[in-house]
Amino acid sequence: MSDRSSQSEPKLVYAFAAGYVDGRANMTELLGGKGANLAEMASLGLPVPPGFTITTKVCDEFYALGRKLPEALKPQIEKAIRLVGDAVGATFGDVDRPLLVSVRSGARASMPGMMDTILNLGLNDETVEGLAKRSGDRRFAYDSYRRFIQMYADVVLGVDHGVFEDILENFKNLNALGSDTELTAEDWTQIIEEYKQAVIDNLGRPFPQDISEQLFGAIAAVFGSWQNARANTYRRLHDIPDSWGTAVTVQAMVFGNLGENSATGVAFTRNPSTGAKEIYGEFLINAQGEDVVAGIRTPQPLSAKARQEARVETPSLEEQMPGLYAHLVEVFARLEKHYRDMQDVEFTIENGKLWILQTRSGKRTAEASLRIAVDLAEEGVISKPEAVMRVNAPALDQLLHPTLDPDAARDVLTTGLPASPGAASGEIVFTADDAETARAHGHEVILVRLETSPEDIHGMHAAVGILTARGGMTSHAAVVARGMGRPCVSGAGAMRIDAKAGTLKVGARVLKKGDIVTIDGGTGQVLAGRAKMREPKLSGAFATLMQWADAERRLGVRANADTPRDARQAREFGAEGIGLCRTEHMFFEAERILAVRQMILADDTAGRRAALAKILPMQRSDFEQMFEIMAGLPVTVRLLDPPLHEFLPTNPDEIPDIAAELGVAPERLSQRVSQLSEFNPMLGFRGCRLAIVYPEIPEMQSRAIFEAAVAVQKRTGAPVKLEIMVPLVAYRSEFDILRDVIARTAAAVEKDCGTKIDYLLGTMIELPRAALRAADVAEGDAGAAFFSFGTNDLTQTTLGLSRDDSGSILEDYAAKKIFAIDPFVSIDIDGVGELIRIGVERGRAAKPGLKIGICGEHGGDPKSVAFFNSIDLDYVSCSPYRVPIARLAAAQAAINARSGGKAEIDQR
Repeated sequence: MSDRSSQSEPKLVYAFAAGYVDGRANMTELLGGKGANLAEMASLGLPVPPGFTITTKVCDEFYALGRKLPEALKPQIEKAIRLVGDAVGATFGDVDRPLLVSVRSGARASMPGMMDTILNLGLNDETVEGLAKRSGDRRFAYDSYRRFIQMYADVVLGVDHGVFEDILENFKNLNALGSDTELTAEDWTQIIEEYKQAVIDNLGRPFPQDISEQLFGAIAAVFGSWQNARANTYRRLHDIPDSWGTAVTVQAMVFGNLGENSATGVAFTRNPSTGAKEIYGEFLINAQGEDVVAGIRTPQPLSAKARQEARVETPSLEEQMPGLYAHLVEVFARLEKHYRDMQDVEFTIENGKLWILQTRSGKRTAEASLRIAVDLAEEGVISKPEAVMRVNAPALDQLLHPTLDPDAARDVLTTGLPASPGAASGEIVFTADDAETARAHGHEVILVRLETSPEDIHGMHAAVGILTARGGMTSHAAVVARGMGRPCVSGAGAMRIDAKAGTLKVGARVLKKGDIVTIDGGTGQVLAGRAKMREPKLSGAFATLMQWADAERRLGVRANADTPRDARQAREFGAEGIGLCRTEHMFFEAERILAVRQMILADDTAGRRAALAKILPMQRSDFEQMFEIMAGLPVTVRLLDPPLHEFLPTNPDEIPDIAAELGVAPERLSQRVSQLSEFNPMLGFRGCRLAIVYPEIPEMQSRAIFEAAVAVQKRTGAPVKLEIMVPLVAYRSEFDILRDVIARTAAAVEKDCGTKIDYLLGTMIELPRAALRAADVAEGDAGAAFFSFGTNDLTQTTLGLSRDDSGSILEDYAAKKIFAIDPFVSIDIDGVGELIRIGVERGRAAKPGLKIGICGEHGGDPKSVAFFNSIDLDYVSCSPYRVPIARLAAAQAAINARSGGKAEIDQR
């Protein structure tokens, strides 16, 4: 410990026991979620083992002192542990009536399995005898001691847990024992001696017998685990600030491994996969909590209904201990009513007495999140705006991707537990590192493990799905996969996995690393090969919540759509128009690319016009389909943006064949490729620069757009809400030149068709100069009628950083905390955001009421959407599959703004 004591010490420890509670539920910043909820449950009179919580401020000081505990902590802990001992009639370190405790982490945001836990602390060679006498069960006492040595040595002393697993497995193999429950007290004493020798062999010193040393060592280790690799990864993936720190809770042990009248379990008050109002969970007789979540033994369902549905033969808790099950159901109802949300509850039954070890708002899938939020609102528990805030917008991504086609042929290898919904196909990998490497090389993989552990977090994130041979519905794999939105099948016990050999065996069938499998997290099926998928269909709770969200939001939501298929998908997902139609994406089809290349190779304007004349009817047909699909909703069409070299071959080996197809000499094509090559094409001959040099290109494109609009209006009788956007404008004069080209074309089409054409002409703001000179670009009737900020390119040009080449830079910058979030994922509010703010203010000062949106992928990022809402943009536009996310995020931003920033968005 480090001495930084003062005359008036701050309160660092908050106790909770029957009739004595320091904390309360709203103290999560100080006590973490676990500590605050334990204090709250104790104050409600629920059966909570007594304990105390060490605050997150101690975590801050622990790191400030170079990973040392402050000296002021020691007397407060000594006082608190005496209080805990008095509450249970035991004394810490007493050889006759020893108090045993657990030491657990507890940040304000739930991070299941990411930090460390130590159970059975307080045991040594003397107190274990006292526990044996007090419990009347010598086997239980020594089982608890060996568990403590194994856990403490791993977490605190740094001895690899595999060392102890090898000792235990070797002992069982030598003695022909199948499971841990077959070992006697004498067996455990022999194993304990081997465990203690292993500590000496690895560390050169004995396992600590001083229980005070044990306690403070465990507390320091749990604080230290806030910065372990898996916790850091989890926080990065879930946007949890490093600065929050964790609290540490020390709690009297209760034992689920005291015999057949004892048990331990994990339960959710509603189904975390579907959201159904039913108790969902598992338990194990004669076990401790880590046995359930670690997947070492396959647990049993809680309810008789769940057992029957799972076709499990072992009895449920409802059937085996009906009185305790009824008590548990009553407690669940109280907790859900009190916290106004679905709860994730850990419990232990010790000799027929129920104890509640923890409650927290449960992790859930997006499907469950929607249904629970809607159900709670319709039950009158929460309001509709609260329901909108309860759903984590990015998690909707889980619902917007394919599932297995029920009519597709299935080559079923085996069936496990449907631990996390959705389906995925990918190559088999057996380690988390291999999963991460494969993803970096563009491969989709299924991570196949005997069981996952928190160390696998990076591989689970890299994989498209997770498959385990062991573990239940509340195992580590299941809980983490649901939180990440990954499909997961757990407990597929028929699989035989040899990670070293790189094989997976099911009966006589052998699959190897790299083979394709498909998992169905909705049924638990594991299929050989790649199965047919189907597109998602959204209705029910999704439709209800989206309707409530739309009623709350101010910000419009459009889609970036380049093809009729994109447009249809955008409409299905509720887009209110197209905010960006990139016309160049229509050029890459086989028959079109030939005409585009002919245009590029033409030596004069006449040659280019002849080639463009071939493209015009194709473009016109595309636009007609887009306008009909959008049926009167606004459609913003961007004129050709990329540099011309993107339409020419990059591989020299392709040039002879393409030249022959074009009817030119290979040397001519090679020469043109060379002429158009640029050192930095992102800042080169593209956008409005291309249109100014070759005005025949915007003439053809605008004619195709106008003729399509006229044709659709005549065919449907409904107007087309047309917006044309000029890309990469830096100067007002650039906009004026192209405005005149487009206006002349519109007049010509009006004359040809005898129809008045209504359209808006605006610009894409992608360059810092355009943002700074926004007033000039917008000024007057001839100025831009709307702005759309292209945040992808604006981020590149503001930061001087190419998105395509910045991977290693961004990774290093994130590690060094130069920025918290990748600026290409979430808008750089202080830099790029400031330019957008300036552009909005100056543009509207010159033209009040100027319509302004954004059309980069930031339009689908909730944090960015909140910023765009705050600066009064009119709409955001994003890819079709992110439209529901943007709709919900816009509603949450509006609700939060009206509440003065007090309405918290759910991060589950």
